[in-house]
Amino acid sequence: MGAWTLFRIRQMGRNAIFFFQGFVLIFSLPFQATKIVQQVYFIGMKSVAVICLTAAFTGMVLGLQGYYTLVKFGSEGVLGAAVALTLIRELGPVLTAIMVIGRAGSAMAAEIGIMRISEQIDALDTMDIHPIRFLISPRIGGALISFPLLTALFDVVGIMGGYVTGSLLLGINPGIYFARVESSVQMSDITGGFIKSVVFAVVVITVCCFQGYFTHQRPEFGAKGVSVSTTEAVVISSVLVLVTDYVLTSLLL
Repeated sequence: MGAWTLFRIRQMGRNAIFFFQGFVLIFSLPFQATKIVQQVYFIGMKSVAVICLTAAFTGMVLGLQGYYTLVKFGSEGVLGAAVALTLIRELGPVLTAIMVIGRAGSAMAAEIGIMRISEQIDALDTMDIHPIRFLISPRIGGALISFPLLTALFDVVGIMGGYVTGSLLLGINPGIYFARVESSVQMSDITGGFIKSVVFAVVVITVCCFQGYFTHQRPEFGAKGVSVSTTEAVVISSVLVLVTDYVLTSLLL
């Protein structure tokens, strides 16, 4: 148990150093604006479809379940507030992060892992190109920009999904639905959701890139090592998103 605990503590330290090194190198010259924009496109724009689809059905399910729960107490008029606050405070940032892990995080871990086992990262070192600056820093910058924007999109589409179920299908007055949304959502709720999305971006990008970058240190070799690294990147980052969500919720409430 002691050896396992020390190993995990060392891994946390290595992850932290890995992230801060990559973050600081974002601002080194020459500035890698083009690469950051490419990562925003890969992480953000290419995730829009899955984010919108997930958000729409999440909002519709919340509207359906919330209606049949609230109607028992004669409070179906507050459905808009329930859907909006649930999405903005919790489900928006969390489900956005998990969807991005599955679509972009796994791809990044596999891509960097393949570059490591095929000695492309060693070639960058040989050419005096900083591998972390070249490979990791643009991904960190792209994630920090993309996650809040995707979270905002998830919230809006999810609220509209709740409107479709609550108003169009179950007959709640649309004016009451949106009035409750407007009156119940405070700026602190929106700010808390964005803070979570930025922290989740740090967690996801650090874990996924770290697992791929250090694939060569695994006992598994070659393609097997890349597959194990990709699997661990998805599992560990997903679990850490949920753990971090609890910690942030405790601090922000």
